[in-house]
This record gives sequence, C-alpha cells and structure tokens, in this order.
Amino acid sequence: MHIEPAGACALQVLLDEPPSAALSARLAALAQQLRQWPGIVAVVPAWDSLLLHYDVMQADYHQLVERLCPLLSQLAALEPQGAAEHDTAREHCIAVCYDHRLAPDLPWLADSCGLSEAELIAKHHSARYRVGAIGFAPGFAYLAGLDPQLAQPRRATPRTQVPAGSVAVAEQQCAIYPQASPGGWHLIGRTAQPLFDPSAQPPSPWQVGDRVRFVAIDYATYLAQGGAP
Repeated sequence: MHIEPAGACALQVLLDEPPSAALSARLAALAQQLRQWPGIVAVVPAWDSLLLHYDVMQADYHQLVERLCPLLSQLAALEPQGAAEHDTAREHCIAVCYDHRLAPDLPWLADSCGLSEAELIAKHHSARYRVGAIGFAPGFAYLAGLDPQLAQPRRATPRTQVPAGSVAVAEQQCAIYPQASPGGWHLIGRTAQPLFDPSAQPPSPWQVGDRVRFVAIDYATYLAQGGAP
C-alpha cells in the first residue's frame, strides 16, 4: 500500500492487491465511508487505487493520511469471499445491437480471435461483467469479465470520433462510450440506452462494483428504442 499526493488538493491510495471483483466492492464501500468525512470534495475508486479530493481550507494532507492508514489496514484484512457471499451489487441489463452498421470492428476482431462472428457475439453477451473503474470521460465505465478469447490490444490508431452508445472491447476489458468522443477500442456493437445525463441525479447509472450483462437485439429493435443509425 502506498499513499501519495496527487496535486495540491488530492491524494491517491495505491494498493498492492491485484484487481478483483472483491477488491472493487471493498474500495466502493470505503469510498462511500470517506465521502462522509468533513472537507472531502470527491472520492474516486478504481481497480486497485482510490483518488481522494479534499478542500485545503477544511482538510490537511498529513491528517488525512493519518486517518486513512487504520482504515486501509482494515480493508486489506477483509476476506474477499465474505463480500462475494453477500453480494448486493446492482445489476444493469444493456441491450446491444451487433449489426455491422454499428459494429465496424466486429469482422476484424472475430478473425483475430479465431472465431466466427456469431461465436464472438455469443461469448460477449454471455459473459457477466463488473464495473471496476469509472473515468476517461464522464460515465465511461471500465468493465471486467471479458472472455479471455476476445482480448486484443487497442487499435494502433484511435478514431477521432466514436458514436455515443458504442460497445467496445480492448485488452481484458469492455466498455460503452457514453458520449461521442475519440477512442481506440474495438467497436463491436451499440446500445440505444442513455448512459450519461448531466441534468439527472446521479448523471451516470454506474457505481464501482455494479454488475452488467448484455442482451443482443436486432437492428430494427435498436432503432425502435431510439438508437441513431
């Protein structure tokens, strides 16, 4: 475990434990507790780290570190299987259309993985995923649980514009682009479900530790749900 400054008004906790669903759940619970501390502006848990932003007029770095250390010692002592047995994480069901018009990388990825397109699609939506981190863009959730056979390096040349709702994979992860943005992941489908609304509370449906599953739909159903062609 290591704690270090992250700018003038933030600190980062780096853990030695490898990323896992159990660790994500424990970090999410710790983040919820830390949000109640005076002077804390935001807490951002990730795969194996936690970023804590604080108001320098109300909190002091060294005092925060002193308070954090006992909590982190307790976090490391927790048994991962206990969290799994009492899993109360929310589950999100995302409808995905894998049509070629929305999945430009599907043929290439299937060929690279030694699979037919139908086999790749089945492997993708039959897996069960966990939100391990949220970042890159507002509402962009990094999902663990991708079938190892679908793991491929990111694109050598990122796209300058990826449509909102694009379902993508890269390395050992899956993600959905909540807004149109640049991106270097492989696009294998798209959802019509909105995943970030700045006027809503909360603006994003995701929380670290949430479970996610995908359901395949056809192109007509995708359009009927409000998806963009």
